[in-house]
Amino acid sequence: MATLLHIDSSVFPTEASASRAVAEAFRKQWEEQHPEGTVIHRDLAAEPVAHITADAHLAGFVPESAHTPGQAAAFAERVKLIEELERADAILIGAPMYNFTIPSTLKAWLDNVILMGRTAGETQSAKGTPVTVIASRGGSYAPGTPREGYEYVQNYLKAVLADALGLDLEFIVPELTMASKNPAMADLVPLAEASHDRALEAAATRARRLAEHIAA
Repeated sequence: MATLLHIDSSVFPTEASASRAVAEAFRKQWEEQHPEGTVIHRDLAAEPVAHITADAHLAGFVPESAHTPGQAAAFAERVKLIEELERADAILIGAPMYNFTIPSTLKAWLDNVILMGRTAGETQSAKGTPVTVIASRGGSYAPGTPREGYEYVQNYLKAVLADALGLDLEFIVPELTMASKNPAMADLVPLAEASHDRALEAAATRARRLAEHIAA
């Protein structure tokens, strides 16, 4: 049975969050294809993982037999998250842009699962696993736009997910999500709605194709 690891990091509920809404469209299609499968859902806004500590960090570079009690406890929590990553057949991440980058809760999760010599480095224990990132943002940071140089979500996540962890990465980008809330962006509402609709369709299509590929 297929396993989907679903990570949400938006501070808003689904009805007010583009990343959650689009991720939900992906997950719904995935579950239709894998009704007997497993979904591991981590809502980092509701239940954030611990930010990396000195013990948690240093434990990754010390043999387990030499761990202090503090290192052993911290490392055990990291291993739980790493094992979820490793056993997933596909990964879905909601990554809204907050102040030009990802939420700190998502960064904390990444800091925990990136472990040199296991998930990163020469081994890359989850290498090749497909990961779909819903990279929503209030404005547009696409190439050619005035704020292109402020795009630190896709650039960062490509370095971490594709390069460091070796995952098979695809982005879905619903943009202009603040158009309906910001009067100065009122003229952009039709573009925002079109972007949202494209993202929903892309998410369902991506989920269906991945599900079919994994089942084959």
